[in-house]
Amino acid sequence: MAEVDLTYDRLGSRLVGIGPAEVSYDHLGSRPKRLGPMDLGYDRAGSRLRSIGDTHIEYDRLGSRPRALGSWELDYDRLGSRLRRVGPYEVTYDTLGSRVSTVGPMTIKYDRLGNRPRQVLVSGDEPALVDDDLVALFFVLDQAERDAEGR
Repeated sequence: MAEVDLTYDRLGSRLVGIGPAEVSYDHLGSRPKRLGPMDLGYDRAGSRLRSIGDTHIEYDRLGSRPRALGSWELDYDRLGSRLRRVGPYEVTYDTLGSRVSTVGPMTIKYDRLGNRPRQVLVSGDEPALVDDDLVALFFVLDQAERDAEGR
């Protein structure tokens, strides 16, 4: 089982690394622009994430909720508020349903206060996250953060 650390900036507010993959931000520092070697693309208004590298994100008719991540369909719960599956990756939540617990083979561990993801345990023989794991994990963490902020 591989352990991948999630690192944050000095204030602890912005994710700056997922293992060896650096997350860099725009000039204002509010929006991620790169994930490792992959560019992050946004819509014209700059509010909706449209792509992670070569993986495009499609939205529903209203443009408010992602419906596909590349070739992977996204499934939500009955109310349509919580993400339940990203392609082959099942997304599970803690008992209260507020924090993501797993994304496929990846288990997310939180800090002492339980607010921020600090580590990802990856089951299997891989020593680190493969690209598909990295894209799915970043997407789910980004969506969870947006949901928590009410965006």
